[in-house]
Amino acid sequence: MLTGSFLFFNSFAYGIDGDKKIKPAAEITITNTLKFLPPVVTITVGQTVRWNNTSLLVHTVTADSALVANLDNVALPKGAAPFNSGNIQSKGTFEHTFTVPGMYRYFCIPHEAAKMNGEIIVKPNP
Repeated sequence: MLTGSFLFFNSFAYGIDGDKKIKPAAEITITNTLKFLPPVVTITVGQTVRWNNTSLLVHTVTADSALVANLDNVALPKGAAPFNSGNIQSKGTFEHTFTVPGMYRYFCIPHEAAKMNGEIIVKPNP
């Protein structure tokens, strides 16, 4: 009986651990100087990137040609779905997991004219 309880407890504890946030493969800082730093990040398919807004301003992380003023500011690999963080408040974060290899160019909607953009290069799994 004790063994059954012990196994149940282990399963429960494992479930709790499974719900913890996993550290992203890369973190990008959103700055007061209207920059994404680093401006280019390379990851592997299935990995997650986290953007941290350290700015006092509201920003977005957007890779959607329907929301861009200049098409040069956005790029998605074939088969990748567009994404948009919505407004990220100061001290807020946004995470996105990349499932299609290729180059993603993203921008900040309110600061697109200031050329606030970045790139994520997603390599295929080895």
